[in-house]
Amino acid sequence: MSARPLLVVVLAAGQGTRMKSSLPKVLHKIGGRSMLGHVLDVAKQIGGDKLAVVVGPGMEVVRKEAEVQAPGASVFVQQSQRGTADAVLAAREALAGHSGDVLVLYADTPLLPAEALKALLARLDTGAAIAVLGFDAADPTGYGRLLTDGDGWLTAIREHKDATEAERDVRLCNSGVMAFRVDDVLGVLARIGNDNAKGEFYLTDAVEIARRDGARAAVVTCAEDDVLGVNSRDQLAVAEGIFQKRARAAVMREGATLIAPETIWLSFDTKIGRDVLIEPNVFFGPGVVVEDGVEIKANCHFERAHIGRNARIGPFARLRPGAELGPDVHIGNFVEVKNVKLGAGAKANHLSYLGDGSVGAGANIGAGTIFCNYDGFNKARTEVGEGAFVGSNTSLVAPVTIGAGAYIGSGSVITKNVADDSLALERSSQEERPGWAAKFRAMMSKRKAKTD
Repeated sequence: MSARPLLVVVLAAGQGTRMKSSLPKVLHKIGGRSMLGHVLDVAKQIGGDKLAVVVGPGMEVVRKEAEVQAPGASVFVQQSQRGTADAVLAAREALAGHSGDVLVLYADTPLLPAEALKALLARLDTGAAIAVLGFDAADPTGYGRLLTDGDGWLTAIREHKDATEAERDVRLCNSGVMAFRVDDVLGVLARIGNDNAKGEFYLTDAVEIARRDGARAAVVTCAEDDVLGVNSRDQLAVAEGIFQKRARAAVMREGATLIAPETIWLSFDTKIGRDVLIEPNVFFGPGVVVEDGVEIKANCHFERAHIGRNARIGPFARLRPGAELGPDVHIGNFVEVKNVKLGAGAKANHLSYLGDGSVGAGANIGAGTIFCNYDGFNKARTEVGEGAFVGSNTSLVAPVTIGAGAYIGSGSVITKNVADDSLALERSSQEERPGWAAKFRAMMSKRKAKTD
């Protein structure tokens, strides 16, 4: 790639009426990240020096998302939907102050790989003033066609509605992604007219204008999936499927085993180490890190959690935001952990809720234990010391501290701090009445007989 400064213009003004949603199209998510977020991320990956995002009028939520995903990006408003060239011209201020290459991306094309964009920009170093990313379409209906001469240079981009029958037979199609290296981008854009079937100002007409000026335009091809545009819910599902397939393949290439890959759902930032074994039906929400050697059994759900080396999780475990598991921790079936740090070797193997607190190294949390962390108004913490043993069916009412090495008797409701190495019990004495059960059954049988 050239060392020339790069301005990336991301067009995000489309309303997406086919999505049937109050949420702007580009904010719908793929792999836990908005489509706009994906496109801004790849713009940063390829070294965009400046980012400009073009939104529609009244799309403040899109502006805010752009500012979150790419702090420092400039946001511009396309006041009326008059075509792609008009959308790029909405970023006139950024273009006027830029001396270098310009790349135009679309916020509803979330699967673009950085490698394809790098190849596109590299084409500008070989004599092209404009480079267009194209693909061979399985079904080219509706796409603009890329028309080339005998030497492979691009001569024109013809929108489907404006194409002749012969041009419609061309299968090389336009993705919309274009890179420019011209002295006066604004001058080229200003010369684009709207003499076409839609009466819009097409960015694609820049190719013919540049050629009239004696410049060359080139085509760089990529896979059709790379430039899949999302305009409807079914296309969103297709894009999600492609993202997941790629993410799973990347995880396995890095040394993890997915027993049933098609049942594992990953997020854009999921990090999974080597020699990790993942059984079927596991969902990774955003912000999950899994270190080496972890075993994850079936039917688990994780979000914003950190799982330490050689931990064993599940089946049917849920790790919520703030769950931080040290090495060799065991979290078993139907255990939920939220905002709790567990030290090395700690265990909670059955039917427990651990919320807001900490569990020391080597501590054991018995089946049915509850961290009672919420009083209806405020959250409070439960601290369990190293090597403590909490018996089954225990309620720890926060705020409370269980000392290192302490024992908690099963069935207790603990409301006061417990000292190190102490035994704490809180339950009524057991009462037994010999023969009561037989007498009760006899009495109830007589009553039932009278009513039959």
